[in-house]
Amino acid sequence: MSTNRRRAESAVRRRTPRPLPTTLWLPAPDQPDAVPAPGTVLPPWAIEKIRTEFTNRPGQAPAPLLKLSVPDAEPGMDARTPVITYTDGSPSRLSMLLAELHPNALPAPTDGLPGTVGEMPRAMDEGWAGFFHRAHRLLPADGLLLLATRQRRDDDAGLTDPLGSLIACARTAGFRYLQHVIVAHAHPAADHLVPDPPADADPGVLHSDLVALTAIHA
Repeated sequence: MSTNRRRAESAVRRRTPRPLPTTLWLPAPDQPDAVPAPGTVLPPWAIEKIRTEFTNRPGQAPAPLLKLSVPDAEPGMDARTPVITYTDGSPSRLSMLLAELHPNALPAPTDGLPGTVGEMPRAMDEGWAGFFHRAHRLLPADGLLLLATRQRRDDDAGLTDPLGSLIACARTAGFRYLQHVIVAHAHPAADHLVPDPPADADPGVLHSDLVALTAIHA
């Protein structure tokens, strides 16, 4: 093979985007807390799995996990957001945020998410753009922002998926997309899955989405 051909093939490989990893999480067959509580996105077993998969670092103490349950994106949203801290009790710098974005808190598909195209909003801005910028300011370089949400059914648009707009908004704020985890609302039984959707999920929604992003600082 000629040198020019090898260089051309290498350039093509560099330009070809590699698919980002997608992982499926299922509860154990005998999991007692398989369904999220009303108003939340993730069931307790998924929170514990996040702590196992993301907070444990080789040679270091487990990182604390700060969970935000975001009810809406209206002015003053931070004051209405309940916060739970999961930690082993040892002092450690905050390096991980889990934001549960309930579908009812997200704008309708026709509204869009501010700050996703053609503008660079500041951390004081309202709505999702300001939320992502404030999260970016809280996290150090390589700190993790975990977004948990799920699809919803709208009268005009049918079943809609907010992930594309949310990820675009997060990238504008300085985050890089790392991984997509599908949290199934079903439990294994023999050779099949038995649906077990949340009580407040829209018809046809049988999973939630967990997206991992990392903060980039210049």
